[in-house]
Amino acid sequence: MKKWYTLLMAAIVSIVLAACGNGEKDTSSEEAESGVNGDLGQESIEIPYVEWDSEVASTHVIQQVLESEGYNVEITPLDNAIMWESVASGETDAMVSAWIPLTHGDLFEQHQDSLEDLGPNLEGAKIGLTVPEDFPVDSIADLKDEAGQTITAIEPGAGVVQAAERALEDYENLSDWEVQPSSSGAMATELGSAIDAGEEIVVTGWTPHWKFQSYDLKYLEDPEGTFGDAETINTLAREGLEEDAPRAYEILNNFYWEPEDMEAIMLDIQEGADPTEAAATWIEENQDKVDEWLQ
Repeated sequence: MKKWYTLLMAAIVSIVLAACGNGEKDTSSEEAESGVNGDLGQESIEIPYVEWDSEVASTHVIQQVLESEGYNVEITPLDNAIMWESVASGETDAMVSAWIPLTHGDLFEQHQDSLEDLGPNLEGAKIGLTVPEDFPVDSIADLKDEAGQTITAIEPGAGVVQAAERALEDYENLSDWEVQPSSSGAMATELGSAIDAGEEIVVTGWTPHWKFQSYDLKYLEDPEGTFGDAETINTLAREGLEEDAPRAYEILNNFYWEPEDMEAIMLDIQEGADPTEAAATWIEENQDKVDEWLQ
């Protein structure tokens, strides 16, 4: 009887030790929930973006960086005004596409009380009228009848298009000119075709953009200041994101790069790379920079 009792107790101890991992705490499930570098909180993040080449590049990069930390990240292309509204209302979580202070100035003023501005993720952005380097005029004030008196623009309502429309009022010599809206892709196509044919063209331009790496271009001088000074591209988050997804908030707050970083990805995409692949290539080649965002 004593022997059977001893065997029974030994079996019970073995079962208990096995269940407890010999006294060692099993943290694998906790790490899966909280992430290696801190508490994930809300695990699904939605980031809207406007389908400009620059914002396609930055949004795909930040998506992959957040996913590397354990988040499920959905990126959604939206109209510019709807993008702002979605973050301000809390329908989406954050965006890395806010051009401040001019291009998106009216939208920022409208929604700033419902958003948290995490500051610039890129400095040195610029908008203006862009022409080939050999264009015969250097200043908006000197334009006459070049390029069929037409400014080839991008999507109606974009900040740079609104500035181009204001330029027709600010500059007396542009009274007979017109702004012809199209799309970012159509503008770039017309620019390339005009350059190949040796024809004059004036387009709404902005930096960063791959076209400045592909073609010899210049901004027309803007003595009236219609297009403003240098801008920044800022990261904006909905209210409460820091509490709901602290690790994502931290990474978004750290996100910062240079115009040439963005332009490299844009050029890869323009030359045929899928945006996801182009972003992954840049991350692999710039892991030291990404590591700074993850600190």
